[in-house]
Amino acid sequence: MQEQQATYNTQLYSRAVGLLTKFYGYRSFRPGQYEVIEAVASGRDAVVLLPTGGGKSLCFQMPALLSDGVAVVVSPLIALMQDQTQALVANGIPAAAIHSNQDEAYNRSAMEAAFARKLKLLYTSPERLLQEFDYWKRLNISLFAIDEAHCISQWGHDFRPDYTSLAKIKEELPEVPVVALTATADRLTRDDIIAQLKLRDPYCLLGSFDRPNISLRAYSNPGMKPRMKFIAELVKKYPQDSGIAYCLSRDGAMRTHQALSAMGVRSVCYHAGMSAAERDRSMRAFLNGDAQVVCATVAFGMGIDKSNIRWVVHNNMPGNIESYYQEIGRAGRDGLPAEAILFYSYGDVITLRKFAEESGRQGVNLEKLGRMQAYAEAKVCRRRILLSYFSEERDCDCGNCDICRNPPSRFDGTILAQKALSAVMRTGGTDIGIFTLVNILRGARRSDIVREGYDRIRTFGAGADLSQQQWNDYISQMVQLGVFEIAYDDGNHLRVTAYGMKILKGQATLALSTYVPPQPAAKTKGKAKAIIENVPTDPVQQLFEQLKAVRTDLSRKEGIPPYLIFSDATLLDMATRRPADIDGMLQVNGVGEKKAVRFGKRFLAAVRKFEGLAASSPAGTSLKETLILFNAGESLGDIASLKGVKIGTIHTHIAQLIEGGFINTFGSFISRKEYETIVNELQSNPEGAYDRLKEDFSSGIISIARAIGRVKGVLSYEKSPNSTLE
Repeated sequence: MQEQQATYNTQLYSRAVGLLTKFYGYRSFRPGQYEVIEAVASGRDAVVLLPTGGGKSLCFQMPALLSDGVAVVVSPLIALMQDQTQALVANGIPAAAIHSNQDEAYNRSAMEAAFARKLKLLYTSPERLLQEFDYWKRLNISLFAIDEAHCISQWGHDFRPDYTSLAKIKEELPEVPVVALTATADRLTRDDIIAQLKLRDPYCLLGSFDRPNISLRAYSNPGMKPRMKFIAELVKKYPQDSGIAYCLSRDGAMRTHQALSAMGVRSVCYHAGMSAAERDRSMRAFLNGDAQVVCATVAFGMGIDKSNIRWVVHNNMPGNIESYYQEIGRAGRDGLPAEAILFYSYGDVITLRKFAEESGRQGVNLEKLGRMQAYAEAKVCRRRILLSYFSEERDCDCGNCDICRNPPSRFDGTILAQKALSAVMRTGGTDIGIFTLVNILRGARRSDIVREGYDRIRTFGAGADLSQQQWNDYISQMVQLGVFEIAYDDGNHLRVTAYGMKILKGQATLALSTYVPPQPAAKTKGKAKAIIENVPTDPVQQLFEQLKAVRTDLSRKEGIPPYLIFSDATLLDMATRRPADIDGMLQVNGVGEKKAVRFGKRFLAAVRKFEGLAASSPAGTSLKETLILFNAGESLGDIASLKGVKIGTIHTHIAQLIEGGFINTFGSFISRKEYETIVNELQSNPEGAYDRLKEDFSSGIISIARAIGRVKGVLSYEKSPNSTLE
């Protein structure tokens, strides 16, 4: 019997790896995935806790492919259902979703397809499933997958009452396996998930929560303008990629969106106060790459599988570590380097305390808020704090957070503390908050300060040598260290503690950490140098950038998000392997059979063209550098400035690259009217055209128009007698 079981397991593994390669383009499972797949395929319940991007979906999608019937996937968000079904269909796996945003005729056809056994996965909401459960259970159901399972627990960070009725599944269909999946659940929540769903002896996979590719940083909030500048610098640092700016309120999300848009950033807004149609438009713009940044409340992002989100900025502190960890996990899902930046303030703490005190779980939520605040204010390795929260031990620092990279230097802050303490005491000791204290110390003659007479106290302007950002940081540290306390029950005013009085009287000293301003990237002198640092010189990186440009063009033509074509990790592997044919393309990680057939030719052509260009001219030549910079999103004027050449030289490069097939979108450097005027003149009288055209157009623009005309077949490749452009 034991030998038969071993044989069966070998056969199942072989089938599973075959399906993994065929549909997903991978040749091996991540640690722990196959064990879950085997358990569920044999009829056992399972609980899967893996970080965002850790491969949870495969833990129910693969058993669905291995089994007869259809897997029913319960999901809390329509956007999540749409995203996952679209990804499955792109891989060649029959899947559909049933939800209220679709026409009911479409929902009926999806259900009919499921009854006809034409689907392997069917997504729906908990409400819809439970309302129509007697109908749904007539399906030949292979398994139930409960995605975002922390929503079922009142101890979780995103509790949803509708989830609590899902125990009905095991009550009425006890033999059908149930897989509960989540990326963020502490020990209490994990145990509650099992109890609430009435799972029987579930196989539990508790994977590592570590996402070492995400760098972690936290800063005391420097104010609106510095934050917006910081985000704009991130956009510039990752011109071909995306980012999320999370805000605590709808108004904050809107103001962030407006500020970034005014700075020229392609931004959209997303929050629960928008209509469903407006949210969908924002979502599509972000997923398709039309928007670089989405400014959102926590209503955005659950389950989104966009692979090239390179950064997540929290403009405000979240209410708990679970939410924070889930939100930063949306960056770097492809395993490539990503950044997570948190801005926090005592204003956030005050707002979040109010939310927690008004919730139905005051004690739990206040405790979770305290842990989040401790993370934000930490002076030890941030990753160790996160992993410890999820009961994962780590005995060494990570080396990829701000604390590890730049351990805080300290200085004697006693004099600063005495100035702040004196100002509070001289205003009455009970009436001011942090904002007013900073303005007093900096000597700001605001109307409220003058009205109260604070401009006449001895410490008014005593700290004018420090910036507002510095004072905000140092006073926050003083609160952390017990010099002040905040009276949450009395207007959030500052109170001097007994320890603070000792410092004021000179009976104790205080060490503070030196203020470090937020820096999204290494400082550079001028825009040109910053751009140079982003120009890849390694051939793999050069080809990678060109493959991303091909993907962007394909996504627009196909009407699907770029990440559903190939992830950045797949394109990087493609640039490394440089496949020469479809067989070679199938060896690239993340290229399944359907995608190889559907998209392979375009990417293979790009690889071959790159190889030819590399063979004809050495790496780093002027022409190739122009192409790389253009693919990185720089304007032709900026490219000319960076390279120290005339704009006409860049125009000539662009014309050559168009004729070589490396550039196939033209609207950013020539208008349709210009193109048509030039081409018409070249067609009507090629010998004299140049002399007439140069009165109205530069020679570079004429060369670009001619190149486009040649590619389109409108103009021949014969050299024009009077042309000096070639």
